Amino acid sequence: MKGYRVNYYIFTDNPETIPDVQLQPGRTFVIVPIKKYSSWQEISMRRMEAINKHIAETSHQEVDYLFCLDIDMVFYNAWGPETLGDTVAAIHPGYFNVPRSQFPYERRSSSAAYIPDGEGDFYYGGAVFGGLVKKVYEFTKTCHMTILTDKANGIMAAWQEESHLNRHFLSHKPSKVLSPEYLWDDRKPKPPEIHLIRFSTVDKNYNEIRD
Repeated sequence: MKGYRVNYYIFTDNPETIPDVQLQPGRTFVIVPIKKYSSWQEISMRRMEAINKHIAETSHQEVDYLFCLDIDMVFYNAWGPETLGDTVAAIHPGYFNVPRSQFPYERRSSSAAYIPDGEGDFYYGGAVFGGLVKKVYEFTKTCHMTILTDKANGIMAAWQEESHLNRHFLSHKPSKVLSPEYLWDDRKPKPPEIHLIRFSTVDKNYNEIRD
């Protein structure tokens, strides 16, 4: 994000393991300690709550835009102001070229993340979303509340917070949609439609990480 001041907020339940990072002028590195949870599913569902709480307490006073990115990813090329918008979502790299009938939406009508057959524009990835800090606050608050509704009813959505994210963007369309070049996956070969991979999930042992 050349020419912009950038704060990197690193959410972690193990802050003592984070090394000291020296950044260029205009870049700030901030460690945000969060509670440790026993399962990756619970961690996933709690992220909306953690982000919303941090916006309310801190980041609303420090930034105009906020992007929420998974940590197990790498920048390969520039990520610039073309990504800025009121509300920003990114198309999931696994579903950008498949029919809507194959999107892994939550299909149980008992869930607050339910999306009926025949509805939905894209399948958005939960690893990248953002926008104006006020809009991200509203979005994460809504998703946290729908996650709590499901939890009270003994339901875990198919893809945790990603399912609730997709349900929210069904009725509240993002003002900007990023192509999968902003949310790629290193395990996938680059198809001709993707000209430049900017941000990608690194290849890793999921079983080891989630244990």
